[in-house]
Amino acid sequence: MKKRYRLTGRSDFQRLLSGRRLYSGESLVGFAATGRTPVGRVGVAASRQIRGAVARNRARRRLREAARLTLLRDGLITPGPGISFDVVLIARPSALTADFSQIEDELGRFGARLTRQG
Repeated sequence: MKKRYRLTGRSDFQRLLSGRRLYSGESLVGFAATGRTPVGRVGVAASRQIRGAVARNRARRRLREAARLTLLRDGLITPGPGISFDVVLIARPSALTADFSQIEDELGRFGARLTRQG
């Protein structure tokens, strides 16, 4: 994922996590708020329920790639001119064992809910 689409700052993560949870699925939890930049950004984290750094990193990589293919490619986090969303996705333990297509489907449902909210 290109740098301009990444959410990296601690303050941005805390701002989104203190807000309302928008989606809770089997393999991910999603938070979103209107963005501070003209382009939508995505931040990915992993639950501590996923034991081991290697497994947490793998879950983050899977979620990040699915977000790149689903949210960024389809324009769901930047739906119109002047509107953008910052999104934080938290991987759950089932993100490691779920099929990649299931993760993409969950992100599609999250994106649909996001566009209804905005």
